[in-house]
Amino acid sequence: MTLSIIDWLIMLVYFVFVLGIGFALKRYMRTSNDFFLAGRSIPAWVCGLAFISANLGAQEVIGMGASGAKYGIITSHFYWIGAIPAMVFVGIFMMPFYYGSKARSVPEYLRMRFDEKTRAVNAFSFAIMTVFSSGISMYAMALLIQTLGLFHGIIPDQYIFHVSVFLSAIIVLGYIFLGGLTSAIYNEVLQFFLIVAGFAPLVWIGLRNVGGWEGIKRTLPANMTHSWQGMAHASTNTLGVEWVGLAMGLGFVLSFGYWCTDFLVIQRAMAADSEVSARKVPLIAAIPKMFFPFLVILPGLIAVTVTSKMATTPAAVVATTSADGHALPLDEQHPHGIIPQKINPINGQPVLDTRGDPVYNYDLAIPVMLLHFFPTGILGLGLTALLASFMSGMAGNVTAFNTVWTYDIYQAYINKRGTDAHYLWMGRMATIGGVVLSIGAAYAVTNFNNIMDALQLVFSIVNAPLFATFLLGMFWKRTTGHGAFAGLVAGTGAALLHHGLTIPTNAAPGMHGGWLAIVHHYPSDMAQNFWTAIFAFSVNLVVTMVVSLATKPRAESELVGLVYSLTPKPAEGHLSWYQKPATLAVGVIAILIVLNLVFA
Repeated sequence: MTLSIIDWLIMLVYFVFVLGIGFALKRYMRTSNDFFLAGRSIPAWVCGLAFISANLGAQEVIGMGASGAKYGIITSHFYWIGAIPAMVFVGIFMMPFYYGSKARSVPEYLRMRFDEKTRAVNAFSFAIMTVFSSGISMYAMALLIQTLGLFHGIIPDQYIFHVSVFLSAIIVLGYIFLGGLTSAIYNEVLQFFLIVAGFAPLVWIGLRNVGGWEGIKRTLPANMTHSWQGMAHASTNTLGVEWVGLAMGLGFVLSFGYWCTDFLVIQRAMAADSEVSARKVPLIAAIPKMFFPFLVILPGLIAVTVTSKMATTPAAVVATTSADGHALPLDEQHPHGIIPQKINPINGQPVLDTRGDPVYNYDLAIPVMLLHFFPTGILGLGLTALLASFMSGMAGNVTAFNTVWTYDIYQAYINKRGTDAHYLWMGRMATIGGVVLSIGAAYAVTNFNNIMDALQLVFSIVNAPLFATFLLGMFWKRTTGHGAFAGLVAGTGAALLHHGLTIPTNAAPGMHGGWLAIVHHYPSDMAQNFWTAIFAFSVNLVVTMVVSLATKPRAESELVGLVYSLTPKPAEGHLSWYQKPATLAVGVIAILIVLNLVFA
């Protein structure tokens, strides 16, 4: 592919701008609080957009596009029964604890509520998770650059993937090293608008070419165009999970586990300028979040519709002409639309499953859509939107990593008496370390054909058991530090054991599971992830309760502000009804119900 000077210029301006923000904010990074928490001075609406944009990384844009192509509109459950209810819960119930406690991180909150050892388990597991998650964004960006051939003729083809990984690492390192969380937040706001501006035209053009939503429905099987049909049994839907597994695994454990405990997003809300603002942050973020399935999932559905072998109606045949007027193939050789086969980026060889059949690279759904439908100039904007999503995801994870490393590992266990200036320096060194470790993680992700599968696996091991700890700690004052620690260890161990004994159909033992033995096959990676999360949460819940009942609880006076029943409720009497977080929450839930009914 050859880009025009306009396309290159758009991307260059973006990279100069994000680095410029870092340089501009460097002089304001005088204390560790400025670097790690933005001085708790950011307005609610800015934090709200950063809250959603930090999550809107490669995992969201590429991963949800890939899941849309692989599973269909059922992927919307990640939003409409998953993310949005959890975000409402965070805003209404959890932010008063986080913000009011003045904790600098989620692990530090766990130390306040439980004890040091519980904090340690979460700090180390979270640090590993953020590194892996950042690596996913690096991999996605490098894969995009390699696939599009942006450096073809400039760098030997066999080195493009490697150079791209290191290039993305250097850019993110630059603006986080200089401007800390403040730089990340304001860049995330910029990236949010870029992503919307880049993908909205893609959806519009794509829908026109496939005959709109009705054209997609006529072309694809019904289980790919309905979100609730076929959920009675695992064999009758594309996710390979029944409604119980969906509701518990995704709608409750994974979603609440991520949005309620992942410091990557919580950190943005904690940077708000007041407790009321902090409570509004997830609710403000939930409004655009509800409509993102139309921006990131629909392109995946369009990509498999464009040249699908099932296209038999005149409306679907419109898709046989690309944006430049050239005919697109519509035959048995393209059963997955314009989704290409997966090629190992390291050795350049096609990837095959255990049956010897080709593996399709769903992660490329949105990139190939851009190539097919965007002309010069708009293509540059679309590519910049993709690159912005990768930068946003990497930056979010790196800022979370440097905070947890500095406060919850380094200060807690290595150097307890350092000066504030020393911890600021350590935060910058941790930024470098986190980026370096993320590079290694980027290469591990090459084993998956859908990065969302890989990401949900990480969440099922780390966030799912942690949510049980938070739930009991918040609402059951009898929960003890010994119970929380034992539950976290047991829940994480249960997740690893379940993953080691199960495997998706046609997957090879290893990263996909079955590395201990194979006792059960799941229809898909996502089904395995949901049940891994359920097992982890359930084991943690039971073990925490049993051990807590057997150990001495803390005095109630020590739990004020940390347990719901012992914490004064936020004062909102001075606010108008439309300014109250509860009003926002009701409005969000009402729209959510309508969306679920329309696409049922």
